[in-house]
Amino acid sequence: MSALVIQTMQPDFVESFHQALDAVARERRYLSMLEAPPLERLRDFVADLKHGNNPQFVAFDGARVVGWCDIRRHDREIHAHRGVLGMGIIDGYRGAGLGKRLIETTLAASWEIGLHRVELDAHADNTRAIRLYESVGFLREGVARDAVRIDGRFVDVIHMAILRG
Repeated sequence: MSALVIQTMQPDFVESFHQALDAVARERRYLSMLEAPPLERLRDFVADLKHGNNPQFVAFDGARVVGWCDIRRHDREIHAHRGVLGMGIIDGYRGAGLGKRLIETTLAASWEIGLHRVELDAHADNTRAIRLYESVGFLREGVARDAVRIDGRFVDVIHMAILRG
């Protein structure tokens, strides 16, 4: 593993991001999808985030994306002070501080664009991620019982949020 570098998402990074997203999704444990969307749909997602001035960062090991974090601002005016955080780290890069670096970088960018609140949902059995979110200041705000069903197994979802300041 070389030195990991965090950069703002660029269109040239989408293919490698797609591979990382697909790898984490296919673990069937952490994300709200079980496989990455088609590449063109992911390109549109990245372009929409960039067009909306939403923070989106990726972590590289050499030329390979090994993690990502983005915050998407709500589009309705009365909710535009809020954003939703999404992130992932591929297996083999977890537990070494990369997730914290990505979240802190992305949160700082979200405060700069004027967000006041950032929210996320975490699978209740993803205790490592929940500890990470709490370590940067996210608080638990509620539980959606049996909110996710993967391979016939129900999992609760923990709603978490952090406020600026």
